[in-house]
Amino acid sequence: MSAITGLYPLNQEPLQVEHGHKLMLGLQHYPCDDVRVWYTDSIFLGCHAQHITPESVHEQLPGYDSERQLAITADAMIDNRAELFRLLQIEHGRAKEMTDSELILLAYDKWDTNAPKYLIGDFAFMIWDERKRRLFGARDFSGSRTLYYTRNRERFAFCTVIEPLLSLPQASRKLNEQWLAQYLAISAMVDVVDVHSTVYADVEQLPPSHSVVVSDSGIELSRYCTITRGERLKLKSNEEYVEAFQDVFQQAVTSRLRTHRQVGAQLSGGLDSGSIVSFAARALRNDNRPLHTFSHVPSAGFKDFTSKRFMADESPFIRSTVQHVGGIKDHYLQFEDNNSFTEIDSFLHMMEMPYKFFENSFWLRGIFEKARDHGVGVLLNGGRGNLTISWGSAIDYYATLLKRMKWVRLKQELHQYSHNVGGSRLRNLPLIARTAFPVLDRLFPVGQSYQFPVIINPEFAKRTEVFDKLRAHGMDESGWYASSNAYDLRKKHFEELFHWNASNTLATKMSLRFGLWKRDPTNDLRVIRFCLSVPEEQYVQNGLDRALIRRSTERLLPDQVRLNQKVQGVQGADWVHRMMPYWRTFREELEQLSQDERTLQFLDGRVLRKALAKVNDGVTPELAVDPDYKVLMRSLIVHRFMKKVT
Repeated sequence: MSAITGLYPLNQEPLQVEHGHKLMLGLQHYPCDDVRVWYTDSIFLGCHAQHITPESVHEQLPGYDSERQLAITADAMIDNRAELFRLLQIEHGRAKEMTDSELILLAYDKWDTNAPKYLIGDFAFMIWDERKRRLFGARDFSGSRTLYYTRNRERFAFCTVIEPLLSLPQASRKLNEQWLAQYLAISAMVDVVDVHSTVYADVEQLPPSHSVVVSDSGIELSRYCTITRGERLKLKSNEEYVEAFQDVFQQAVTSRLRTHRQVGAQLSGGLDSGSIVSFAARALRNDNRPLHTFSHVPSAGFKDFTSKRFMADESPFIRSTVQHVGGIKDHYLQFEDNNSFTEIDSFLHMMEMPYKFFENSFWLRGIFEKARDHGVGVLLNGGRGNLTISWGSAIDYYATLLKRMKWVRLKQELHQYSHNVGGSRLRNLPLIARTAFPVLDRLFPVGQSYQFPVIINPEFAKRTEVFDKLRAHGMDESGWYASSNAYDLRKKHFEELFHWNASNTLATKMSLRFGLWKRDPTNDLRVIRFCLSVPEEQYVQNGLDRALIRRSTERLLPDQVRLNQKVQGVQGADWVHRMMPYWRTFREELEQLSQDERTLQFLDGRVLRKALAKVNDGVTPELAVDPDYKVLMRSLIVHRFMKKVT
């Protein structure tokens, strides 16, 4: 794992090496195991390396292959190494010690600009092709590692993080108002729909699934990967689907255990993280290695206010998983001194942009910090699981049965589903009917549909035409998709690249800050393609939603977790409870914000004042779910960022 950077002069301009060293200077506050640069009259490449894999300990980055006249700097962990060894005809003895950057270089030598299509893993890299006098780079399909760049008439410069690029001469911190408009207008947890832009007008990013060629002829970006539902997988029995899933998922998990340090995993009480832990512990057991798990639990004194369908403290389910799986060193973390308010500035510094995940910020950072303290190099996570391994919404599937008039199957499923989740068999029929036929909501509305408050200043929205841009992606003025169909949303998620950026920006920058790598087996390209090929009836079956993963973890997970359809974990429910000692300071800063003309150019003052009235009425932990409180936190984070850059 590395922070990479480089500088390529354009239009026959001479290389100014001091500018390359300035880029490297901007990386020095990150922990590292090695720092190297490589340059000629034509190119400057740099790497601030953190050694995670056994092979990386002796890796030299940037690296130069004199035979092929290729140089590379890479932030990469490649997971389909065995497949690449075969395709590239690399002998076994050489393969054992081969680094990931060497593999990427050989792939480029064989497949040229098509090389990224053959790579599976997390990567961002740049290759200098001396013979063709061009710079070629790519970012993995989901953008697991960030890669930013600036360009002007004299130069093209790139870096894993933004700040070093802003240190270059003539670099500007000018705000990208279109980025900010999209950020404010979108109510969901994603940042923006423009995958090329950043919060700074003069800094761009290479989008996920894209490669770039830079030469004297200009800069050309190409999309090399599009994820669509391929040919339907047809197997003979449920058991064959389970076996096929177990094979591909075990491969994805095992390939992400490659580290000479300890292996860790974030563990909740749910199916995704539990499944990853069970498959990982099984693989590590063969090498007599333990798995460290890290779990957030609410702070002492917090009383769970959520309904009986939810669970703020998942430790009973977590302990059940730990005990059943075995080979685990479990850590339960309360982070008593951490909260969403006092950590805003440190997160803004780390993220280099505003962020929306404040409810979970304190424990996300805390887990990375504790994992580092326990010598962890790889921290497993199941962020993409809801759309891959644990896909399967019962209500949406039953709606398809209703539309297809599969009455007998629907009746059987509803009977089994009601037995599993409790309640009458007919209780969910109205919801199923409205899901199957959305026109019913327009003809016979029930109550008022919920909308997250839109916080963008209407004049700013009009000036930037932001809602026109969102409509081009299927969103309405609520700031998100109007469709509630799970199948449409899943399709959009894999086709629209912007969904990946927010979580992966956090993962990259947290990884660099704490010197360990977040790895997500549920986001493995092999797993995604497999899961998209599986027939829907495998995902909802015999009254079980998420049925494939439930069947695939029989005997691997305790039934308390594996078959649970009654209780759902809620992480970060105590964020307001943690902030209560700082409430007066929080309220005073919001009062200042509500009068700040600079910030109110972008934020809707009426929405802020309405929400602020609630804050002045007092505070209780139950307000953690109040959208007005979330509006205030989002607004405050933007306000703090604006103060830093203006």
